[in-house]
Amino acid sequence: MSTLQVRATHARNSIWALFFIMGVLSMAWVPRIPEIKRSLGINNGQFGLLLLTSSTASILGTQFVGRLVHHFGSKTVLRVVTLGLPIGVILISRTTHTIFGMAFALFFTAFNLVSMDLSINVQAVAIENHLGRRYMSSFHGMWSVGALTATIFGGSIARIAAPETNLLIIGIAGALANTYALSFSLSNAEDGHEGDSEATGKIPLFAKKYLILWLLGFGMIGALLPEGAVSDWSAILLKENMGIGKGLNATGYGFFALAMVISRLTGDKILTVLGPERTMKLGGYIGGSGLAIGIAIGVPLSHHHPMPALIIIDIGFLFAGLGVGPMIPAMMVAAAALPGIAPSVAMSRILIIGMAAYFVGPSLTGGLAQWFNLPVAMFFPAATLICAGWLSRSLKD
Repeated sequence: MSTLQVRATHARNSIWALFFIMGVLSMAWVPRIPEIKRSLGINNGQFGLLLLTSSTASILGTQFVGRLVHHFGSKTVLRVVTLGLPIGVILISRTTHTIFGMAFALFFTAFNLVSMDLSINVQAVAIENHLGRRYMSSFHGMWSVGALTATIFGGSIARIAAPETNLLIIGIAGALANTYALSFSLSNAEDGHEGDSEATGKIPLFAKKYLILWLLGFGMIGALLPEGAVSDWSAILLKENMGIGKGLNATGYGFFALAMVISRLTGDKILTVLGPERTMKLGGYIGGSGLAIGIAIGVPLSHHHPMPALIIIDIGFLFAGLGVGPMIPAMMVAAAALPGIAPSVAMSRILIIGMAAYFVGPSLTGGLAQWFNLPVAMFFPAATLICAGWLSRSLKD
């Protein structure tokens, strides 16, 4: 094994850790959203508008950070954003009673989140190239493990610790863990951020040559929009529309995240056997239908039989997670492999579209919840997942 391969092996462990920590930090506030929403004194529509600050940050972050990584290297960017993300979580913990403060905290957190996400995906692609093996799905699986860990932790201490304490602990621990894990990542000279001699770091927004990036981006919308909607609204749905108490109302996202862990840790084998087209088709149809059926049965049933209703709707969230899990890693790998485009820039382009959906989706869901009601609004992310399955025909094995 060459020296570079040894370095890549150590970096692989580092990236697994960084994906896990990112999952914990990005989802830390999810089980406490109902309490934070109540502390802010806002309705569903206003909460949806508040989430638009995250949408704006995600678009700005993916627009600029891809170029920064291309020019300066992923590790240079990671030194900044791996501290910025936990600081954002700490800011959320300090602004639970002020709307403007929360808006800034969410903006700051989302900007650092998408920046860290893109940077470690660049490292992930380089590690795969150095070691000659697929790891992307398992890397993203560690994000899901982290998200599940944050959900379980937040739900388990909900009765004994305020959201402010919960988020402050995670923010401080995340900053320390990120600093240690980052020390083992690939250097700027090893991450392949400059691409080959023909790779370009700046590509036009609309050009026939780069149409494939738009197709990949639209594919990500169908998968990421349900993920954002479930993370931000599932606890509120279970609490306010089904009467599920504190702690248990975090199980919806918990089952979703658990399913994503399973499907992503096995995703490399799934993609090898089924191919990207069939994987997306089955994931979209099964995940979207499962979520829709779970809501359709679980919410009405909760008025008379809350615990059976909770089990049914959690199964729906589980099916949605199984469907979503393998989609994003496959599309990131596809974007990074496109000839003539720097991997960081190609991934940032599809992330502009996909991450915008991840953050705009909850806002749209909030608007629909205010116009109709939240159970009806949750059929929207289920429908986008089904549409992603239908759009899978644009992929070629």
